[in-house]
Amino acid sequence: MSTQPVEGYALLNVAGAAAYLGVTDAFVRRLVLERRVRYFKVGKFVRFRPVDLDAFVEAGRHDPVELRIDVRSKRRRAAPRPN
Repeated sequence: MSTQPVEGYALLNVAGAAAYLGVTDAFVRRLVLERRVRYFKVGKFVRFRPVDLDAFVEAGRHDPVELRIDVRSKRRRAAPRPN
């Protein structure tokens, strides 16, 4: 089944969204069930815009934390965050 461009975006089905994200179909279906990703209902079918999948990935982004080693205790601690 081919997807038609809508408003400049191609709509992806569950398999297409899973391939786009590099995950399984079941994971994408769980995201829909938990309403953790934006989707569209086209009749009984669920469709996704690539831009919405990119937003989902970007929302889960975590910046790295710089580690410092306390010489006295030999324990690794996260460096304090700058204000």
